[in-house]
Amino acid sequence: MARNVIELGVHDHKPANPGTRSASRNRCRDVQLRSPRSAFAKHAQSRWWKIEQVRELSELIDVDDPAWPVMLEEISESVVPVDVLPVEPEHGGRCLQQLQITVRSMLGAVVWHTGGLLLDDGWLRVYGSPAADADLPGLAQVNGFPQRFEPTWQPAGGLVVAHDVLGGVFALNGADAVGRPGAPGQMVYFAPDSLKWEALKIGHSAWLAWLLSGGLEDFYAALRWSGWREEVAEVTASEGISVVPFLWSAEAQQDLNATSRRRVPMAELLGLSREFGERLGVGDPGFLGQL
Repeated sequence: MARNVIELGVHDHKPANPGTRSASRNRCRDVQLRSPRSAFAKHAQSRWWKIEQVRELSELIDVDDPAWPVMLEEISESVVPVDVLPVEPEHGGRCLQQLQITVRSMLGAVVWHTGGLLLDDGWLRVYGSPAADADLPGLAQVNGFPQRFEPTWQPAGGLVVAHDVLGGVFALNGADAVGRPGAPGQMVYFAPDSLKWEALKIGHSAWLAWLLSGGLEDFYAALRWSGWREEVAEVTASEGISVVPFLWSAEAQQDLNATSRRRVPMAELLGLSREFGERLGVGDPGFLGQL
């Protein structure tokens, strides 16, 4: 029986040394994220965090060269299993208006045309605008969007655009990404095995292209155990998998297959990451998503 992670103290497990292993992993991530597909490159999102002129919804969705046909083709040819969840257009419209982005961008296409994307049987959840009864929350909920359009409101630091089943967080940096590496408009990853943010050095469109081209396999090579796919298939879109000893511990990093695992609410996983980051002296990671 898996142990209750809430009852475990920080001294029950020895943190791994974040030295050579972390550096090696980051080099692998950096190299493998550098080549976006040309079809995606022209649909890169511009400076979404700076609203210069408020546009109506019709101006955001009635555009030349929308990104969705390109994305749909790439999804159909993807080497990774991808589930496109049903969308709620009303929610998508409100989200587009708050962000003031068009569907010519890949970010706008995901928000307007999907209720979210589930990759690798739910290992990764990319947020869109799901129907009200969906397990997966929407981008607006995860980032705490206001109920009504507020032109002066912006998410603190940037947008959380995806979570993985282990509580890892993919975020798109905004203008005020205090405490995170990377430049505004670049993707970053909060790693549950180090409790730190890592710069990915690419934008959102290139990140999506990388996901669909099979980048997850190498990216998560050190974080997947034997039989992970079967376990993930049993987890709902609002849950994650708690690993004990914790992923940041020396024990888990030495033998991941020997760990105990159980389903927990995603909010619980994120809360534990914040708690142990502070208790271990890594620091507060900041906003990890509102679930």
